[in-house]
Amino acid sequence: MCRYVFKRMESEDEINGKGYVHYKSWHETYEGLVDAGYMTGVTLESCTAIAHRWLDNLIVAKDGDQVIGFAGYGAYRDDTLAETGEVYSIYVLAEYQGKRVGYHLMQAAFEALAAYKKIAVWVLKGNDRAIRFYERYGFHFDGTEAEIMLGTPNTELRMIYEWAD
Repeated sequence: MCRYVFKRMESEDEINGKGYVHYKSWHETYEGLVDAGYMTGVTLESCTAIAHRWLDNLIVAKDGDQVIGFAGYGAYRDDTLAETGEVYSIYVLAEYQGKRVGYHLMQAAFEALAAYKKIAVWVLKGNDRAIRFYERYGFHFDGTEAEIMLGTPNTELRMIYEWAD
């Protein structure tokens, strides 16, 4: 039994909590992987502003009143994959990693995406902890890569989950 609550993001406190988790998780995860100059622009204010613009298709994980993680999901963002959903983001504060919070967030996203035949996720090359998490969950690399600019060029790798027949 999990002691945390997983629910749709609804309140102002949850929106602000999502912004904090986004900010804190980026710094916990990407420092050393992403250009330091770019990271200075990842502020609590910028992440909270994003949280206030993106209100739909979000599940938050809470420990009491504190938001400790979130997952965003929806239809795959372009037409290169038919009948595919996507987990756009999944972040968990470092102190809660390894406590099945990410697993439960992924479960909630999968339930919301159950109508799709496949689910995609993009992961930054070098983010080995996230890659291991996705692989344990059943995702596999499909060979698709994309270059993104995060101050300097970085590579994202696409992973796919296919429902068992």
